Amino acid sequence: MPFIVLAQNQAGKDGGFELKDGDRVVFLGNSLFESDKNGYLEFALTTRWPDKRVTFRNLGWEGDNVFGQARSHFTNPPTAYETLMLQIIAAKPTVIFIAYGGVESQDGEAGRDKFKEGLNKLLDKTDELGAKAILLSPIPVFSGIPADVLESRNKDLQLYTNAIADVAKAREKQFINIYNPMANFQKQTKISEDGVHLNEAGYYLLATALEQGLGLASLAQAVNIQVVKSGLEVVAPAKMFPGEAQQRKFTIEESYLPLPLPAAELPEIAQKRTIKITGLKKGFYTLTADSAPIITASAKSWEAGVEIRQRGVFDQAGQVRDLIKKKNDLFFQQYRPWNEIYITGFRAYEQGRHKEGLADLGCIMVWLENQIYLTSAPKSIVYQIVTVK
Repeated sequence: MPFIVLAQNQAGKDGGFELKDGDRVVFLGNSLFESDKNGYLEFALTTRWPDKRVTFRNLGWEGDNVFGQARSHFTNPPTAYETLMLQIIAAKPTVIFIAYGGVESQDGEAGRDKFKEGLNKLLDKTDELGAKAILLSPIPVFSGIPADVLESRNKDLQLYTNAIADVAKAREKQFINIYNPMANFQKQTKISEDGVHLNEAGYYLLATALEQGLGLASLAQAVNIQVVKSGLEVVAPAKMFPGEAQQRKFTIEESYLPLPLPAAELPEIAQKRTIKITGLKKGFYTLTADSAPIITASAKSWEAGVEIRQRGVFDQAGQVRDLIKKKNDLFFQQYRPWNEIYITGFRAYEQGRHKEGLADLGCIMVWLENQIYLTSAPKSIVYQIVTVK
């Protein structure tokens, strides 16, 4: 059985989270959001509602806190906090995921009340904008510092996790504790290279923890096929391909695309997709998707179940992920441009003409968002079991 640690979901009903047509989702916080270069969190939410036009903006900023101090620059005004407010307003959120506390927790017990005050002030602004706020805990520090310092550091992170939970409860906001699942994932596989920031596998698993915390059910992972004299007998989500039973063709009803798998092999905590085929005669068989080979295995292996990691819906999932990455790269260039001081700051008299070029990036982003919408619904794929001669 896969070992999945559920993220704790406070003040939110299981299955109660839903995105609506026209929603703008904003990720606001520190490096936890900024470093999601593969867009796993956005992908997970985009593909859950492929019939809805939902757009995303990632306002994560490495080293940031609830006071926006990492966003300071040479131009003043605006102050760092004013910059944070202006960026939130410009993003026009209807739903906002807020992940702070990791940086602030370095102040320990002495800084907790100040952090809560800053978080409440931030929530006052998101409430004023009419955005639904969902609060996330920080994640642990995994390694890279002496054991005694690591223990003390994580105690402070747990202290601030509880502080966020207290604020969420007092303000009737949804709170998702991702500290616990990420700590457990780290015990089973490598999810960070430096002990602080998540790697690709870490973000894959964070996306699954976020889904769990939002009460979003996981895909059925096992597909069962039985070969009989008349052709095939299948169990949902598999369906017989009309008129092609003797050709051993079938489709799989997909309600949404699976998360693209990270390059690293994951243990049983991964949401693996397995196909089991019984009734095959001794020999080797290839599974194809729209005539493209996926994997070849023996009849004995198919009977036990073979993991599917490529082709089919994974190809489509990769296309959506690539579109999300391109869109996010453009947005990063637009709201945090190189030479910002020369383009929008106090030296704009030198290169301020390039500000129009930044605005033009929005047109490309809209086009990419349309492509994401058009590509995110699972396409019908014909699978076939072919005997290897």
